[in-house]
Amino acid sequence: MRKDLVSSFGQLQKMLPADFNIEKEAARLAALKHYLSKGGVLHIAPAENAWPKLLYPTKMHLRKKIEETRSLYNQYDSRLVSWQKKFNGAKSYHRMHNIKKLKEPLYWKHLVKCAVDKDYKSDSAKVSLPVHLVADSRWKPMVKTFFSDLDYRKQLVQTVDESIVYKNDKRVAQYADQLQSFRMEQSNRKIDELKKRLAALDQDINAMQELARWASF
Repeated sequence: MRKDLVSSFGQLQKMLPADFNIEKEAARLAALKHYLSKGGVLHIAPAENAWPKLLYPTKMHLRKKIEETRSLYNQYDSRLVSWQKKFNGAKSYHRMHNIKKLKEPLYWKHLVKCAVDKDYKSDSAKVSLPVHLVADSRWKPMVKTFFSDLDYRKQLVQTVDESIVYKNDKRVAQYADQLQSFRMEQSNRKIDELKKRLAALDQDINAMQELARWASF
């Protein structure tokens, strides 16, 4: 029996049966085209009026590769879930802290002081005091010091008013928005990258499953 090594789809097409039905064999054709495009090699025994016999890869070899690919798929899928959580966390950051602030006594003290102290209220507005982030350990100390220390308050107002850092944006906590935007962009990039890898691995698995159904042994 003649045996041939096939490394390209064009080479394989020349060995297909004369009465080959493209529509009926579409799934196997797609699997073979994908497998060969990824550098795969077939060892087949051509038949004049029938599908060639697939001698290699064997069912055992393919099942092993499928198992390895599924393991890799699961690793990437786990990473995808992790990055999706990071994206959702960044996206919901401000909404979450707008709820959390209601449990912070300092937030209510700030509102009361704004109501009775016009100077304090004015200074808060000038720096866009991030009182809505009072439940965040990164910003709570600033709000607390601003609330209780007049010298610090006036110095911060002056800094925001005069520093080139705040020339185009007078929000003292502008970094909070920038950080969440950065996290969302970074997460989106990783999510897109992982989805592409998962789609490619899914194609690999489907192709090998189809070859396993065709393999002779």
